[in-house]
Amino acid sequence: MAAQLLTIEVTRLDAGRARLRLSGELDFDTAPELVAAAAELRRDGYQELLFDLTAVSLCDSSGLSAFLTAHHDGTGAVRLTGVGPQLQQLLDRTGLTELLAVETGSDGAARRAG
Repeated sequence: MAAQLLTIEVTRLDAGRARLRLSGELDFDTAPELVAAAAELRRDGYQELLFDLTAVSLCDSSGLSAFLTAHHDGTGAVRLTGVGPQLQQLLDRTGLTELLAVETGSDGAARRAG
C-alpha cells in the first residue's frame, strides 16, 4: 500500500495571516514540504500561520518538528485547528499544547470560517 501524499492548500487571508489546509499524511517524507511552504509564507511577510489539520490522517514526530520549525522561524502565532484525538494526545504528551495555539472542537470550526 503506497503512502498517502500530503496536499497543502494555502489561503492568504489578510496582511500577516495565512491558512494552510493539510490533507494526507504528515510524516518524515512529507514534513519538508510543510516546512518549505511555511518558510515561503514567512518570507512573504505572513507571520500568523493557521494550520487546518482536519483532513490529516497521520502526523508523526516529523510533523511535530515541522510545526516547531514554523513557530521558531517567525514572530507571529502558529495555530493548529482540526486536531484529532490521536494528534491531541501527542501534542499533550510532548508539551507542545503549551507552545502552539491548539484549537479543538467547536473553537477550531468557528475560527476556520474566518
